[in-house]
Amino acid sequence: MIPIESKVGWAKQCVREFGKRLEADAEIRELLSRLQEAIRDTRSRMVAAGVMEACRKCEEEEGGSCCGAGIENRYDDVMLLINALLGKKLPEFRSLPGSCFFLGEDGCMLDARHVLCVNYLCEQAVRQCDPEQLKALRNVEGEELMLIQALHDRVKKVLATP
Repeated sequence: MIPIESKVGWAKQCVREFGKRLEADAEIRELLSRLQEAIRDTRSRMVAAGVMEACRKCEEEEGGSCCGAGIENRYDDVMLLINALLGKKLPEFRSLPGSCFFLGEDGCMLDARHVLCVNYLCEQAVRQCDPEQLKALRNVEGEELMLIQALHDRVKKVLATP
């Protein structure tokens, strides 16, 4: 298994070496723009459904567990590159011991997230959320994940082109 620090280092190096080429690609620009909108929609729906509050309470009052150490290993280097292209500052080290490498004091440091991080909700959180709002959230999550996959594929294709 490749250490997360190595994947972060690769993503940062890739931005330095190929960032201009990636950002010059019209399809990547369009997908990044659409993804940013989908991420805003997802986050807005998470708040409306009560997910953010349920997760905050769990983390602060019950010790949390969803964003535990090891979750970061699900991320590949291209997903981290996508986050860098979205303007996210990738961390150099784990800021919260026992937690995901990308969990900070204000929540997840990433915008483009792994499918598990986008759509997993524990039963306790589901019970606390408004069912209709949760249904709307699931719809926008699907759009976000579709765009992440399309962007992931396009970035890999552009990087493979000499």
